[in-house]
Amino acid sequence: MRVVLAQPRGFCAGVERAIDIVERAIEKYGPPIYVRHEIVHNRHVVERLRAKGAHFVDELDEIPPGSVTIFSAHGVSSAVEDAAANRTLPVIDATCPLVSKVHSEGQRYAAQGREIVLIGHAGHPEIEGTMGRINGKVYLISRAEEVAALTVSDPHKLAFITQTTLSVDDTKAVIDALRLRFPDIVGPDTKDICYATQNRQRAVRELAQQVDVVLVVGAANSSNSNRLREIAAEQGVKAYLVADADALDPAWVRGAKAVGITAGASAPEELVQNLIARLKQLSDVKCEKLPGITENVRFRMPPELAETAG
Repeated sequence: MRVVLAQPRGFCAGVERAIDIVERAIEKYGPPIYVRHEIVHNRHVVERLRAKGAHFVDELDEIPPGSVTIFSAHGVSSAVEDAAANRTLPVIDATCPLVSKVHSEGQRYAAQGREIVLIGHAGHPEIEGTMGRINGKVYLISRAEEVAALTVSDPHKLAFITQTTLSVDDTKAVIDALRLRFPDIVGPDTKDICYATQNRQRAVRELAQQVDVVLVVGAANSSNSNRLREIAAEQGVKAYLVADADALDPAWVRGAKAVGITAGASAPEELVQNLIARLKQLSDVKCEKLPGITENVRFRMPPELAETAG
């Protein structure tokens, strides 16, 4: 069996930074450190950090007074930030800088008196944080078909922004529909889209052209991992989302001559290697890696941890 690895895959710079923030905070302040929601959408990462002394909570009122508190990579609303300040919780913000950039764009458009169309998935923590950061009317849509039903105050004073775990390709149809109906709508340049999402989606398209089956390592609640599986399936190959090696059903790869593997932006490389080891238990395996983009993006640590960053 040929096992072909997508490049790039797995952790992006925002995820690496968020995990690093939790680890460095534990080193600097000592456990326990409290994290609002999962730092990233991956159970294995969360459990590893929990073993080091991180406590993951749903709401701020679960955090003891005075405890070091970390906001997850997905970002939080202004109301959550204000609530933390009212409780005088020492906060370290692990929001991905690319998410923060979307917040800034939305705030800038709202300050111009524009209503905002946010392209994204309802219920995702990033969407909740973004909508809670913008002072003004925000319309949430996810599909081009929803554009026709939009009722806005002034069609000449509109702007759009997007969830970072969507790519240029994901949003193109929606943006095209918005521009067709609202010719005066403004929005960020496509170069502002999350580089990691775009790179991983391009890589999985190339991967799917060369294999019989695609396995996407990622959590069920990971938006970008689910999208990778969907994109592979759209190329006409069988595609499965696997949380880890134990989740692999041997029937999925039985008879396959070539199996492709990629991983969502919050899935650690060790899960990919464990999956390869599991495939080796089922068949003789020859591994190869597709050529692809080498990412060298790095984000700065928050000021509270800058001196620990070396």
